[in-house]
Formats: sequence, C-alpha cells, structure tokens
Amino acid sequence: MKINDVLKKDLMIMDLKARTKESAIDEMVKRLVDEGVVNDFDTFKEGIMNREAQTSTGLGDGIAMPHSKNKAVVEPAVLFAKSSNGVNYDALDGQPVEIFFMIAAPEGGNNLHLEVLASLSRRLVDAEVVQALKTTQKPEDVQLIFDESNEEEAVTETQANEKGKKFVVAVTACPTGIAHTYMAEDALKKKAAEMGVEIRVETNGTDGAKNKLTREEIERADGVIVAADKKVDTARFNGKPVVERPVSDGIKKAEELITKASTGDAPLYKSEDSANTGDSSDSSEGGSIWQSIYKDLMNGISHMLPFVVGGGILLALSFLFESFLGSDSVLFTSLNTIGGSAFQFLIPILAGYIAYSIADRPGLLPGMAGGFLAVESNAGFLGGLVAGFVAGYLMNAIKKMLKGVPKTFEGIKSILLYPVLGLLVVGLLMFFIIGPFFAVINNAMLDFLNSLGTGNVVLLGAVLGGMMAVDMGGPLNKAAYAFSIGIFTDTGDGALMAAVMVGGMIPPLAIALSTVLFKSKFTDLEKQSGLSNFVLGVSFITEGAIPFAAADPVRVIGSSVLGAAIGGGLTQLWNVSIPAPHGGLFVAGIGENPLLFIVALLIGSIISAVAMGLWKPRVDTTNKNEVESNLN
Repeated sequence: MKINDVLKKDLMIMDLKARTKESAIDEMVKRLVDEGVVNDFDTFKEGIMNREAQTSTGLGDGIAMPHSKNKAVVEPAVLFAKSSNGVNYDALDGQPVEIFFMIAAPEGGNNLHLEVLASLSRRLVDAEVVQALKTTQKPEDVQLIFDESNEEEAVTETQANEKGKKFVVAVTACPTGIAHTYMAEDALKKKAAEMGVEIRVETNGTDGAKNKLTREEIERADGVIVAADKKVDTARFNGKPVVERPVSDGIKKAEELITKASTGDAPLYKSEDSANTGDSSDSSEGGSIWQSIYKDLMNGISHMLPFVVGGGILLALSFLFESFLGSDSVLFTSLNTIGGSAFQFLIPILAGYIAYSIADRPGLLPGMAGGFLAVESNAGFLGGLVAGFVAGYLMNAIKKMLKGVPKTFEGIKSILLYPVLGLLVVGLLMFFIIGPFFAVINNAMLDFLNSLGTGNVVLLGAVLGGMMAVDMGGPLNKAAYAFSIGIFTDTGDGALMAAVMVGGMIPPLAIALSTVLFKSKFTDLEKQSGLSNFVLGVSFITEGAIPFAAADPVRVIGSSVLGAAIGGGLTQLWNVSIPAPHGGLFVAGIGENPLLFIVALLIGSIISAVAMGLWKPRVDTTNKNEVESNLN
C-alpha cells in the first residue's frame, strides 16, 4: 500500500492553530469528523488518548504520529497537519512537534494502521523529506514529496544490490515495535546504499518479524547488526561477527554499525545451541556490570512472581476459609496445599532463572538445584539469590573450561557434561559453604527483625513504603518488594507485606484523588488518565503513576514518597498484616486488622494527593481556550 492512497488532500491542515497536545488532537479529530472519515468525535478521541497514555507518539525531530484502530472510523485515512509555531506534545526528545500524521484505521479491518506507520516511519528517517514537509505550503506538494521518496527508495535499494561488495544482515526492534523499528531499518538501508554495501534488514515490529533472514543469507553475510531494545533471536548468528546496539544507534549511527559489521570488526557471537532462540552472548557492546546484574536479577524475579502471586493468594484464601470453617475444612486444606506447593518453587525458580539469564540453558539446572538446597539448608531468600548468581557464573566458567573438548564429544556437552558438572560443583558449594553461611545470616536477620522495638518496626515500614514509591516499579521498588517477599517466604509473617502493599498502592491512588480535588492543576488528558488510577491503585499496580511521574518527577515522586512512607509506617504501628503478596484491596479482608490497613492507605493517599495538588502549578488554559474558540 502506498501512503498517498490514504493521505488525502482534503484532510490536510497546513496551518495548525493548536499550541497544546490535547487541543492539537481535538483540532485534527474534528477535521476527520467534518470530512466524514470518523463518525463519532468522542469515541475516536478516546482511542487516540488511550494510545498516548501508553507512550507518546511524538517520535522526536519534530514529528508525531497519533493513531487509533477504532470503531468510529468509516474509512481508512491519514491526516497531515503542520504547525508553524510547534506544539508541546510530550515528544520523546522533549522538543516541540511541527509535523503530524494522524492515522485512522477501521476497527474491523486489517493491520492497515501498522503498515502505514511502518511506511511513514521509513520515509521520515530521511532528513530531506522531513525538511521538505516542514517548508511545504500546499497539500499537493505533500503528496508529491511522498511520490518522490517512493522512487528514491527503489533506486537506492537497486544501487546497493548492483554495487555491493560486502553483504551485511541486520535486525531492528524497539519495545513498542512501531516507529523506531522501521526508522532504523530505513537508515541502515540508505547508508548501506551510499557505502556500496548490500544489506538485508529484518524488522521485529508489533505485527511480528517481517523480511525474516534466511539461513543462506546469514551464512553469506560478512557481519550482523542487531539494533534492538528488546530480545530478538540471536542464536542463529552463531560464529558471526555481531554488532549489538540500541535501536537508536541504528538510526543515528548507521554508518558506524555498517562499517563494523562489514569489516568483521565485532566480537564473534557464541551460542551453545544454534536452535536456542533468545540465548545471550558476551558479544554485546556497552552496558555496565551493574546493568547486567540488575537484568539477571529481574529475570529471576519476573519468573518467580507468578508463583508468588498465585500461591500467595491461594494461601491467603485458605486462611480465610480456616477462620470461618476451621482447620479441618476441605476448602482450607486443599487451597492451603495448592498454594503451599507453588510457594515451594519460589526460591528454586528465582535462582534458576537468574542462572539462566547469565549462562543460558546450561545454567537452569544448577541454578534451580542451588535454590532448592538454599531452602533445605534454611539459607532462605538471600541464599537462593546468591545460589542463582554463583550457578550462572560457574556454568560460564565450566563452558570455557570445556572449550577444548574433542569434537567427537561435542554433542554430549549439553546433555551430559554441563548438567553433571554444574550440579556437582554448585551442589557441593551450597551444601558445605553457601548454604550454612547464609543460614547463619538468615537466622540472624530474622532474630534482629523479631527483636526490633515498635519505633524501629515503624521506621522499617516507612522506609519500605517510601521505596515502593520512589521509582514505581524500578530497582528500589523491586528491592523493597523482594526483601518483603523474602521475609514472608521464610517466616509466613505478612507484616512487611502490608507496608509494601500500601506503599505501592498510594502513588496511583494519590494521583487519581488529586486530579479530582485539584482539577485546575491537571490537563483534560491527565484528568482522564487519572481516573483509571483508582482501579490500578486498589489493585496494587504502582506503574499507573509512571506517566505522571515522567511528566513532573519532582512533585509527583516527592508527594508520593511522603504519603507512601507514612502509610507504610502506620501499618507497622497498628500491627497490620497481609498474608498475600499481591491483590491490593481485594485481599485486605483476609489480613490482620484489615480496617486499619484501609485507614493507613487512605491517610497516606490523602496526604500525597493534597501535597501534590498544592505543589503543582495551575494549567495554562489560554492556548486551549483559543484553540477551542477556533474550532467552534
């Protein structure tokens, strides 16, 4: 499909009046409604706003592509708009937006909006195309620019195939899988054509991998470029020079990446099993040791969480039935057994997937066995954590040690040597050194917590609650949660879980409450998004507050930490306990002192909401009113 098939002249706004994000969206949606492309203003705008709430479609470099696949769309279309003054659109680079492409796709149709987004993104990586769009004055010229860019693309790819002395393959991917994926693809293609290098680019977008590289192409390639911000299949590049960079480097540093790949100036990718997709490698460029450790830890925690949530909530429900029906109840014994069985896997899963992140598949067995031995030796959560890292790094050492094994025995490494040696070494370390050592530390820590006076317990609850609100799902949040899970796993005491849960619920609840109490301090878009935080907050989903924190970090985070720390401290002062690791308000009733849990939550949320509302400045409505009068 060509862009000009849906980029209609009648829809173009060559002098956008809006100065703010929401008023710009209103102006563009109104044009779509007036021209009969959209039959319901509110429904289509809601779809656009929901997409913006995920992440801004302001891509940077003065370009935005708001889009929605929506039941209010009568026919597919792309609206082009140009602002001479620029619009504050919360773009990813923080700069004003001058060029807009609003994409409207029918709800029941195919992936038209994704195809058009991909095609537009490829064109807009060309600085000449962008500059031409910024200076053009007539709708006919806009269509002409895209006709010319189509012709240029066909020419440059042909030239690359004719002149190519070197051959490079590449994979591009970004977390959302839309714009930057295709911008990197086009930047690499254009630069390769200029350099006389033949290139094939696979895109890992929202609708899956496109232009997948074949085995023959990979074998023929002089080098490989992986410009990606998410996991892609890299094991197939085993033995090839691989340049691994963020997707932004694929756009901004295309020449450097192509030079390194085409000349072989990159580490050789080493994979234990070429069929094992998603293996990691030591060949990636950049990134600190702490980033690597954090990634490995998060891999373990993310795989552990389903066991925590599922097992923990079933255990909590079993205690509820016990209180009503007694310990001999079938409901109590069955749910308690099922939930307890899931909890038995927590530390082995944590350790196993930390080791898997470090050493790939060979690390899984020794990691899980090390975690199990940590449970058996009473080394607890900390012992399991260490077991995962020790198993991962030891397996990497064993793999290096066995590099010189004769090729005759190459096939038995993965199925015999790795499992036996890994289990033996990690098992002995856990049995004689790590397990006993961390059992002493674990018991000392539990004794210390049991000996804390009321004042110190309240302080600990305040610290954990505040940590949950500092980065709202980031390292500090995860550290507080992991610490409380460890205590909960080792002792069954849900006191600190109450502090952590309250601390994580307060930021979204405070934002929702503040948007209601201080309406003049928030934009219409923020007020709309704020209401959804009531649901996220009571469900213990802290991440709902992230868009607000990103837009105004000092005020939002500062206010949230204040209320979360107070709420967390109050749970400990009032001896509140929640015997479930997740669930928010929906599991409060099965804990100790549930009414005081709610009171602590309300107090913390109100304090944060009021502090946020008083601290934030009023929204400047001058431009908004000006635009609304123009629209009317």
